[in-house]
Amino acid sequence: MKTTEDFHPDYHMVKVVMTDGSEYMTYSTYGKEGDTITLDIDPRTHPAWTGGNQQSLDRAGRVSRFKKKFEGLF
Repeated sequence: MKTTEDFHPDYHMVKVVMTDGSEYMTYSTYGKEGDTITLDIDPRTHPAWTGGNQQSLDRAGRVSRFKKKFEGLF
C-alpha cells in the first residue's frame, strides 16, 4: 500500500492574479509553493457570472418550438 506521501498531491499556497490585476493567495495543487496563476477569464468579467449578453439565439426555430410545446406549463 502506498504511504500518504506517495498518495496525496502536494497542497500549497499559490498566488492567483485576476484579469483586472487584483490578486489573492489560496491553496492549490497547481505548480509549486509560491507559483502564480494568471487567469484569462474570471467571475468578475465573464458573462456567465456577470449576467451580461444573455441572448437566446433561435436557430432553426428550436426556441419557438420549445415555447410552443410547453406554453401551458409556464
